[in-house]
Amino acid sequence: MTSTLKHAHEYRDPRIAQGLVRLIRRTNQRPVRLMEVCGTHTMAIFRHGIRDLLPETISLLSGPGCPVCVTSQHDIDTFVAYAQRPGTIVATFGDLLRVPGSRSSLQAAKAAGRDVRVVYSTMDALEIARQNRGRSVVFLGVGFETTAPTVAASILAARQSGLDNFYVVSAHKTVPPALAALMQNDAVVIDGFILPGHVSVIIGRRAYQAFFDTHGTPCAIAGFEPADILHAVQLLCAQIETGRPALVNAYPRAVSEGGNPLAREVMAQVFAASDAEWRGIGRIPGSGLSLCAGFTDRDARQALPVEVPPAREPAGCACGAILTGAKTPPECALFRKACTPMNPVGPCMVSSEGTCAAYYRYHG
Repeated sequence: MTSTLKHAHEYRDPRIAQGLVRLIRRTNQRPVRLMEVCGTHTMAIFRHGIRDLLPETISLLSGPGCPVCVTSQHDIDTFVAYAQRPGTIVATFGDLLRVPGSRSSLQAAKAAGRDVRVVYSTMDALEIARQNRGRSVVFLGVGFETTAPTVAASILAARQSGLDNFYVVSAHKTVPPALAALMQNDAVVIDGFILPGHVSVIIGRRAYQAFFDTHGTPCAIAGFEPADILHAVQLLCAQIETGRPALVNAYPRAVSEGGNPLAREVMAQVFAASDAEWRGIGRIPGSGLSLCAGFTDRDARQALPVEVPPAREPAGCACGAILTGAKTPPECALFRKACTPMNPVGPCMVSSEGTCAAYYRYHG
């Protein structure tokens, strides 16, 4: 249905949304649990009141789609350790600043006089390195396939321009291996996935094929407007009701079969698949992006090693269970009590894409 829409405002047309909701109600005949694997989807679902439009038989679960939220406690502690390293400038996106580590945070390090700078792009971090040739500039690389190409491009640019003081701590992660890990989690029942739009622009529909061939779980790539999300829900419900699972691209105006070849090529030049630790899930083989052997001189972990004490998870925080859909934020004993956006205990309340932040802002 949404493929016939030609203008952006049509994707927010209440009449189109109502028509999709009626179609969903006719299609859906049984309880289903659908998981969105994108923090932007989570915020859009709450902002547009989509949960309230759907029949009670459809449950929308928020998965590990917030890159800051799934970053392990050890990696957060590593970031803080670099902020405390003498002679070092840490460049980071703003969402990381307030995430509590085991003993401190980037914000606390900055308040204590450490040089922590918020940037809006990797090129901003490169400019900091140009202006501070006598100091090490460490960029904190967090994100999925959406942001990894820009970080890879900054590393290539640093090498080309002779900036030998620019380093990256890569905590990047890839989405398809996480889907497989979720299907192996006995604590969560997932009947279908709303797949991320931004990530899929980079990797394409084909990147999910191996996962779908193995698990046969209904999947729909979706955009971020109300009609996009409702269309994806309708397609998933139809697959579930007919018993004919499929991997469909419901966002064809932005997502192609093979993704963005240039972005994927840049990533492949700089990064290689590695095992990675995900908050709430654990170690997932092949789900991380580490710098290739030819770029170890840019890998802060190897070129500028720091000592990181054993990590401690925040007491009472249910962020890990929330990221897998095993719990919702109201089921956490700290939610809206000890844990608020002004005083966050875990990253799900800090990030603009965090499920707890979305519930706090929009739910109830």
